[in-house]
Amino acid sequence: MFEQLGRLLGRYLQKTVKTHTPKEHTSFEGLKKTLQTGDILLIEGNQRISTAIKYLTQSTWSHAAFYVGDAIDDNTDAPKCLIEADLSAGVRAVPLSNYAHLSTRICRPHGLSAADTKKIVDYMVGSIGKQYDLKNIFDLVRYLISEPPVPTGWRRKMLALGSGDPTQAICSSLIAQAFQSIKYPILPEMRGHAGGGESQGNMEEILHIRHHSLFTPRDFDLSPYFSVIKPTIEQGFNYKELKWG
Repeated sequence: MFEQLGRLLGRYLQKTVKTHTPKEHTSFEGLKKTLQTGDILLIEGNQRISTAIKYLTQSTWSHAAFYVGDAIDDNTDAPKCLIEADLSAGVRAVPLSNYAHLSTRICRPHGLSAADTKKIVDYMVGSIGKQYDLKNIFDLVRYLISEPPVPTGWRRKMLALGSGDPTQAICSSLIAQAFQSIKYPILPEMRGHAGGGESQGNMEEILHIRHHSLFTPRDFDLSPYFSVIKPTIEQGFNYKELKWG
């Protein structure tokens, strides 16, 4: 009964919001030419679940997908180059064209080695088939229905959702786990630690890894360790070539 109700709620949350209008738009060809293996594609979703996530995170971005390039052998006209966690289908590979009509942002991990990129890609590909955490659906739907006035400081903790079952995942937590597996930081907590004697007032910053369930799509945008890549600029933008009406 729990699973059936969860799937019914999942279908409800996946309904498209008809009044949604993308805030910005990058051409599909621009995305294809700019994306590199290891990039994270943030998406401004147009579903009911997107409303709940954007409300709780106070962000434009409601979904995250990981770009694996040609790591998946798929001889089709629309190769499956993104891995994401979907409400109904679970962790799956999808073509880039799925998000060609929505606002997106590319976040690129800085200085990630080829060896570690492969480890993350292998982690993500190996996660295909995991189910979406149904408990996450019940937690989200509460905030979608009533949109309570939640204090800002509590919102992130409210997104520490789900059952914690390693065979289940949500979009941003899955990607966070992949990066944590190679100890690549996203938004670690910075805590002061006395070093070299307190009398000298020396403080050493120590990185503390957040639990993966606390990560949201916007964290990759805010992270000081990820670059925001804009296809229009990468493809050689020149304001002199613009034709104004």
